[in-house]
Amino acid sequence: MMRLTEAKYWHALENDRVQCDLCPHECTIPKGKRGICRVRQNEGGELVTSAYGNIISLSMDPIEKKPLYHFYPGSKILSTGPRGCNLRCGFCQNWNISQEEGETHHIEPQELVALALQHDSIGIAYTYTEPTIAYEFVMDTGRLAKKRGLKNVLISNGFVNREPLDNLLEVIDALNIDLKSMADDFYREHCGGRLAPVLNTIRRCSEAGVLVEITNLLIPGFNDSEENIIALRDFVASVNSDIPVHFSGYYPCYKFTAPPTRESSLLKAYEIAREKLPYVYIGNRVTDIGYDTLCSECGNLLVSRKGFTAEATGIDSSGKCDDCGASTSIVGPWTIES
Repeated sequence: MMRLTEAKYWHALENDRVQCDLCPHECTIPKGKRGICRVRQNEGGELVTSAYGNIISLSMDPIEKKPLYHFYPGSKILSTGPRGCNLRCGFCQNWNISQEEGETHHIEPQELVALALQHDSIGIAYTYTEPTIAYEFVMDTGRLAKKRGLKNVLISNGFVNREPLDNLLEVIDALNIDLKSMADDFYREHCGGRLAPVLNTIRRCSEAGVLVEITNLLIPGFNDSEENIIALRDFVASVNSDIPVHFSGYYPCYKFTAPPTRESSLLKAYEIAREKLPYVYIGNRVTDIGYDTLCSECGNLLVSRKGFTAEATGIDSSGKCDDCGASTSIVGPWTIES
């Protein structure tokens, strides 16, 4: 039987019901039932979680696979995630672990940290599904990891409430947030969520000074219009134009049968975004552009990439462009810890 742990961010209601306050769904949960995420449940009028330490995947990955292109380029990071998700995306690329009742195995925070240290990982990535639904485990592991000199990165859909997010940002060093569309109707119809909370999360992460990157999976006929790309570009530029944006190619998956994203669509998105954003990338397709990081001032090659390998060839020991001396937004071993 899976161990249950006391959850944070909830309050009691009448008739032994509880309301979860972790994410914007704010599920009202009767006794014996679970919330939308399927891991937070009402036991005897109290909210508990089955996600504490119960992971569905564990692997050592290149940091570029997250994708995080501006955080310790070329490094490896121990990656894990819980079963479940608080969204219901019909196009989910990891639906078999996020939407199904897959088998998990248990690991304690100290064991996960020990594994990261043993394998010379730069830290721990909470990823694969939606890590915020395992909030308590991420917080405990993240605190312990930081004490041991490890980094914590979060790969998230950004659908989380402000207070728990603020506490998470105390232990998280970098995030990649999946911005699925700039249309609220898309979120409601295809993801079972809303757009505004995700935009708020991106704004808050940037305000807090935490490195944030954005991924947009382009689905033909659904979110790949020029209007959507322009709206995404303008939103990012309004928050911080240095935020890296990754346009990723979609393949038919789960409930979606739309054709794969054309290379031309990815290149068009790249061109539109580059009108205002210096750091734009293309993922899940082999193209001639959209991989390397160039200096936004002089065009010098800062980081060269091939597949999931990367080398910081144009950054000096102080983290600046080794050609013109301009500052970069890339976090690495040269970054001074505050």
